[in-house]
Amino acid sequence: MTEPLSFDPIAEAARQWRKHWGARTAPPMRAVTSIMRAQQILIARLNTALEPTGLTFPRYEALMLLFYSRRGALPLGKIGDRLQVHRTSVTNLIDGLESLGYASRTAHPTDRRTTLAEITDAGRAAATEATKALNDIRFATAPLTVAELDELSEVLERLRIAAGDFAASDD
Repeated sequence: MTEPLSFDPIAEAARQWRKHWGARTAPPMRAVTSIMRAQQILIARLNTALEPTGLTFPRYEALMLLFYSRRGALPLGKIGDRLQVHRTSVTNLIDGLESLGYASRTAHPTDRRTTLAEITDAGRAAATEATKALNDIRFATAPLTVAELDELSEVLERLRIAAGDFAASDD
């Protein structure tokens, strides 16, 4: 790991942004840049925690969809829909899970056009081990508190609803 910078590059970018583009434009740029950097930090931490299982976080997400599915199998298209990724990404994810022995492709029993990804026993064991590791480190969210995590999730949920990720519930 490199040494920490002596200044906050995002704060400096916001200062420059205000100077060149105006005060109203700096907060959105600062927020987006902060979210993107936080994502980099979280992915690095999560991938490190998952290393013993051979999983990356995206593969873990796909494996957990299979783990929680009723039959332990889902059509590749449905995996893409639920993970909100392109079908090419699903192919790569399932290829990776297959290479680890955690999933296999099978033919759909009633639709010849559909391929299923099915979790293996090794995949179930890896999913359990990986989830324990991630829960033990609170999904790499330290030093944030539970209240802060709840607030952050609620704020970002509004953005996701507005983007059409899912329909808001009435409760």
